[in-house]
Amino acid sequence: MATDLALVPIVVQLLVDLVTSDNINFYNLMPALEATPYPKSFKCFTCEQASDNYNCNRWAEDVWCPRNAQYCMTVHHFNHHGKTKFVTKRCAVHEECLLAGCRYHKNGHHIECVSCCEGMVCNIELPTNHTNAVFALSQTRNSVAPTFRTWDSVFLLIPFLTGLLPF
Repeated sequence: MATDLALVPIVVQLLVDLVTSDNINFYNLMPALEATPYPKSFKCFTCEQASDNYNCNRWAEDVWCPRNAQYCMTVHHFNHHGKTKFVTKRCAVHEECLLAGCRYHKNGHHIECVSCCEGMVCNIELPTNHTNAVFALSQTRNSVAPTFRTWDSVFLLIPFLTGLLPF
């Protein structure tokens, strides 16, 4: 019994560490099992001038994007040394995403990088340079490669077709 009581503070500390963890894996988020407001609806990480990317993602509003929005946008403002000034993330329309890229603002002595992506909570990362400050479209929509379902049908037909061959 005394040994069990000695474990209580350890278990309590583990639970506190779990609840206040700064190591949330934003890549493994599952959308809620609620009904979607319309077909092909999606959510984006959404914050307004958050202090950094982690706090934006952690406290992002959990709302569905409006029907006219097709993409998730991230706007990252940082200084010459790469220190984040603030982060804004939201749903965006196509015209807004044409602003993707990085710009130097002389009046505010900072750099602004904008990126857009397509898909459920796809705006996890921060754009920091011209390599990742892009307008990234989903490959599945424009791809000419056969989908898994197509190949699945082919594999299901093989036993049937081989049964028709005379051996």
